[in-house]
Amino acid sequence: MEPIEPEPKSVKPPLRVSIVTFRECDPSILYGIFDTLWIAGAHWKSHSNEPTSEVLFAPRLVAAEPGPLTLITGVTIMPHVTLDEVDDTDYVLVPNVVVDTPDTIRALDRRLLEWIARMHRKGARLLAACGGSIVLAEAGLLDGQSATTHWMYAPLFRQEFPKVDLKEERILVQSGAGHSIVCSGGASSWQDLTLYLIARHAGTAEAIRISKLFLYQWHRDGQLPYASMIANISHGDAVIEKCQAYAPDHYQSAAILTELLQLSGLPKRSFDRRFKKATGFSPLEYIQCLRIEEAKQMLELEDRPIEEIACDVGYSDLASFRRLFRKIAGLTPGDYRRRFRLPATVEAAIRHSGDGRG
Repeated sequence: MEPIEPEPKSVKPPLRVSIVTFRECDPSILYGIFDTLWIAGAHWKSHSNEPTSEVLFAPRLVAAEPGPLTLITGVTIMPHVTLDEVDDTDYVLVPNVVVDTPDTIRALDRRLLEWIARMHRKGARLLAACGGSIVLAEAGLLDGQSATTHWMYAPLFRQEFPKVDLKEERILVQSGAGHSIVCSGGASSWQDLTLYLIARHAGTAEAIRISKLFLYQWHRDGQLPYASMIANISHGDAVIEKCQAYAPDHYQSAAILTELLQLSGLPKRSFDRRFKKATGFSPLEYIQCLRIEEAKQMLELEDRPIEEIACDVGYSDLASFRRLFRKIAGLTPGDYRRRFRLPATVEAAIRHSGDGRG
């Protein structure tokens, strides 16, 4: 990311941010984005609901049709305006959409997709949070561009949008002419996206103020620490599926790659090629990811020394384990444990509540 420089300070009307509301959206992100932008730049009189300083943004929920809209979670919301009422906007912000198959992507409201593309042609900048980048890709706005999305969406995204350079390890990715498109990855990365928008138009100090107000944190380490291994096991190659079924119970073996090759009954070059095609990983990469995923779970749940965990997952050389862990998880094993173990206060509260049950 390039350094963010605030625009020259002057009295301007609030920037219009149109938050596109699909049925597939989840309400927590919709309202989180709205509330953050609504308060940015302003100090409010709580008794009168009047701003005491400049309001930076005019957020609004935009839907395809008037009236209440029931979202995928079952929550019903009332959008502010319809597409027909918005012919111009400064920003289009696409929140997460919950989709998990090609059919659910194709089911996204075409009217909203076309409107987003039209606003972009008219000069609106586009922001996409989490699965919102799938919306932009389906609208044809990311072909030949870089993007990010939630790490769980990565296999589906790559399958459906091969013309997009997906960087799922990143939290923020800018693309398009003049960096007019910004995507964020991960469910809570809408916080990074809104802080980016605030910093861009009001400067770093205001972004920091808002982050303190809401207790937001930048996801500085990207998505790798949060990503679990997604093993593609429905690719239709029965030989490779048999190897994948074998691997989780034998990955600690020093000869696991030889064992998989023998199990496949294929020549090595054919095995390597078919394994990569089916899973997206080379056999070595697959085993490495499997081992590190197991190590991550041990670090989250156990107090044992890191050396013991490394041995348990197949690595006698601790230095090699640490290097590989950092490469795949984005953190050292010690940092990963500190981040993902339950806080001591929470563990104590759980123990206390357990002791109190009859």
